[in-house]
Amino acid sequence: MARSRTTFFTVGYEHTTLSGLIAALQDAGVKRIIDTRDVANSRRAGFSKKLLAASLDVEGIGYIHLRALGTPKAGREANRAGRMDEFRRIYEASFQRPEAQLALLEAEELDRPQPGALLCFCGDGLKRHRHRIAGTLEEKGMKRREIEFGL
Repeated sequence: MARSRTTFFTVGYEHTTLSGLIAALQDAGVKRIIDTRDVANSRRAGFSKKLLAASLDVEGIGYIHLRALGTPKAGREANRAGRMDEFRRIYEASFQRPEAQLALLEAEELDRPQPGALLCFCGDGLKRHRHRIAGTLEEKGMKRREIEFGL
């Protein structure tokens, strides 16, 4: 059976508010957020796992946290310090772990029947790990669209 070509979205919340994120997701027709953060806590109001999931649910948007797709602490530290080659090496090693590959399959299966969005904090295209996840989904025949916010 051939797999259908499905559009999925990627989004970072660094440059928006919770209400701005929800509005953008609704405008794009997103039905589920796939949280790709290793640690789904945030200093930003509304973006910690429980409150984010509850806020999305009120708006009819599902939420799932696939922690195995997140960036390990050492990778986040390298990213914040601007050591991007180190960040990419750390993330790639983590991404190749069996549990990450299983989470990737789950993300693919969740995105195929209805539009979903891969979520992480980073709004900077050069620093986001979700770019690696999205590239792999594209290799599987899916089409990516980025939801972006003005700076």
